[in-house]
Amino acid sequence: MPDIEPSSAPGPVRKRPPRAAYALPTLFTAGNIFLGFLSIVRSIHGTLHFTTNPSVAASDFEVAAKTIGLAAASDWLDGGIARLTNTTSEFGRELDSLADVISFGLAPSILAYTWGVEFVNGSLGPGLIDQFRRAGTFFAFAFLVCGAMRLARFNISKNPQPRNPGKPNRKYFVGLPIPAGASMIAAVVYALDSYPITDIIPAILWLMLLGLLSFLMVSTWRYWSFKDLNLLRPRTPLILIVICAVIYAIFQWSQPVLLILAAVYVGSGIFIRLGGIIRRYFPHHPPPNPETQIG
Repeated sequence: MPDIEPSSAPGPVRKRPPRAAYALPTLFTAGNIFLGFLSIVRSIHGTLHFTTNPSVAASDFEVAAKTIGLAAASDWLDGGIARLTNTTSEFGRELDSLADVISFGLAPSILAYTWGVEFVNGSLGPGLIDQFRRAGTFFAFAFLVCGAMRLARFNISKNPQPRNPGKPNRKYFVGLPIPAGASMIAAVVYALDSYPITDIIPAILWLMLLGLLSFLMVSTWRYWSFKDLNLLRPRTPLILIVICAVIYAIFQWSQPVLLILAAVYVGSGIFIRLGGIIRRYFPHHPPPNPETQIG
């Protein structure tokens, strides 16, 4: 009896999610937009209240910074839920990009100017103060436009590759993601008790930070995307302990811990890039095997 080849049965057809499932990521995106709008409103309120009641102004700037941080968390949950429920769509991707321009481009640039530039006086004359505020306007706008360019590049890139590619099994962002740049601004404002900058030296350092973040967003340097981090998979007890410790530290010492986390992520791309440059110009040559040496 001749052998009969088994028929190639089609694999299981993946069921399409119900329409209601697509609304959940959209709700998080709408919440992201609302938080960005609320941050802008509170930054404006802080500017108006500073001359009459600086403590109320600091409270307004603190809320403006916190809402940007909450928007970053909402943005991360938005993408994670869409991938988990298989509800990614072109509409959701475009809406999320527009929301990011508001919450992580416009809102932090307004906060950066009103908190770090508007109230600087020091010992400078009116002419120098005017020039400094013009420079502050430029750097705040640079952050906004570089963030928009970063989002546009992300939307049109099919398979972006960083200039210094890492491990093939690890997913990376090309350039600093705009939520990370916005979170860095919010973390600095929150860590400094949200009281506006009035001295020229800290204000100059603030503008340097804005310039650095703007450059990192349009660069091709490598940043870990966290997309290969699946919390549903089994984890070792050590990973769970570390996650619980970080959450506890955020609740107990939110100001320094959030600043450290934001600075570590922003600086990770810089250190990775510097490491690649060092390895390129100073390659490591392994010592020769003594068994193959000719005596």
